[in-house]
Amino acid sequence: MSVRKLKPITPGQRFRVVNGFDTITTDKPEKSLTAPNKRSGGRNNSGKMTMRYTGGGHKAQYRIIDFKRDKNGIPATVKSIEYDPNRTAFIALVFYADGEKRYVIAQNGLKVGQIIVSGEGATPDIGNAMLLSKIPLGTTISCIELHPGQGAVIARSAGSFAQLMAREGKYAIVKMPSGETRMILLTCMATIGVVSNSDHQLLVSGKAGRSRWLGRRPRTRPVVMNPVDHPMGGGEGKSSGGHPRSRNGIPAKGFKTRSKTKASNKYILERRKK
Repeated sequence: MSVRKLKPITPGQRFRVVNGFDTITTDKPEKSLTAPNKRSGGRNNSGKMTMRYTGGGHKAQYRIIDFKRDKNGIPATVKSIEYDPNRTAFIALVFYADGEKRYVIAQNGLKVGQIIVSGEGATPDIGNAMLLSKIPLGTTISCIELHPGQGAVIARSAGSFAQLMAREGKYAIVKMPSGETRMILLTCMATIGVVSNSDHQLLVSGKAGRSRWLGRRPRTRPVVMNPVDHPMGGGEGKSSGGHPRSRNGIPAKGFKTRSKTKASNKYILERRKK
């Protein structure tokens, strides 16, 4: 993976850093695995805006991703590594031995022609999906389930990974991307390797219009709003503000919002570092 700095032939390209896309092998998605992706513009079913700063953006077809990796023991051949406009990671189109095609999240180092397997007979190689009970300790993993059969929910974005630290009873102890250490059932699946496109964090958009193409509208600072619009609004001239907080009054910057009685608290051994 690499990034490219563009020649500043326009103002928007002066600081622009783009993805090299050197691992991408095709620019056409598999038609049978795409679905319409209708944009809501941040409105709910009655037309009321419930999410601000959302709207516009380029049309994008949704790629149906196999997060469950439930075709156990059937080898699959990687046919292509593709860009997905709906996520930061790249995706891989795989052809199973029984003829089925699926998209999976691509890991760093996954190559076209490589064979990947999931389930009992899998070995701890890049791209293979295994139960946490079968993965060697210390292995770097991604696309982790939180409940058996749920499908991957943890470490799915570009460059993210977790580490399998230990096993105790029926739980595996996993160090999360955030630094949190938590217990997950051994019967949950995870994929070996780091999620692809790890250079994503180095990209520079170069201009505001590129955010509009992604469906993000300009965000207004709360301190310049009126008191009716935000707790931090109001005041004469620049003398406004107060303590940083959200629109409904919840303080930011250090205020813990997680419930002390949340059921999953007992599975968290060490909280993330501030």
